[in-house]
Amino acid sequence: MSTGGAPAAGDPAPDFTRPDAHGTPVTLSEALGQTPVLLVFYPFAFTGTCTGELARLAELHPEFLAAGVRPMTMSCDAPFSQRVFGEAERLPFPMLSDFWPHGDTARAYGVFEAERGCAVRGSFLIGRDGVVAWSVVNPIGAARDIDDHLARARALGD
Repeated sequence: MSTGGAPAAGDPAPDFTRPDAHGTPVTLSEALGQTPVLLVFYPFAFTGTCTGELARLAELHPEFLAAGVRPMTMSCDAPFSQRVFGEAERLPFPMLSDFWPHGDTARAYGVFEAERGCAVRGSFLIGRDGVVAWSVVNPIGAARDIDDHLARARALGD
């Protein structure tokens, strides 16, 4: 499935700089200077399970922010695809592109599936110190429980 193991609780989160849906570079370490981050990898824009998961993440977005955690998503789609997907679905969080070099960040997080050229469903709750507080990795076909993600985000603030 991946080129390496996914970081677990207590492991340092690999830093990265990736363009958002508008081409603006986003660096994890800079974002962590403001707030903890929930980094959500997903396989492909405009697919059923991904759309459903991100719609639920969008519904709960204000609650994540109230918990002091900033959600960010990432796929290997190109930035323009991310932009169209985000606008079509009215997604309020940064959508980052791991398009080129293709899948480098997904590989660093151990969630790149080379056969399909995409990330599997990996989620990483990263504290301001850059350390993974919680993570879960689901296969491509298995949807995540976004409500559980919110409970983990709230627990990070306790």
